[in-house]
Amino acid sequence: MDSQKSKTENQIMFSEYGDIVSIDDVMKMLHIGRSNVYKLLREKEIKYVRIGVKYIIPKKSIIEFVEKNQIA
Repeated sequence: MDSQKSKTENQIMFSEYGDIVSIDDVMKMLHIGRSNVYKLLREKEIKYVRIGVKYIIPKKSIIEFVEKNQIA
């Protein structure tokens, strides 16, 4: 039950973002710097698709990352 509540809260938290987010969006969403975003992508902590030099990051990947790394 708490898991479902948490998912809903995270979806509301990121509701102002589209289904696909940019590096800058991830920086704002997680309150981290650009190099940390790239580190999370490089370490496959956040799922993405790369097309040429562009990163396609589903908002769902950010929500899953937050849920997976929640402490309480």
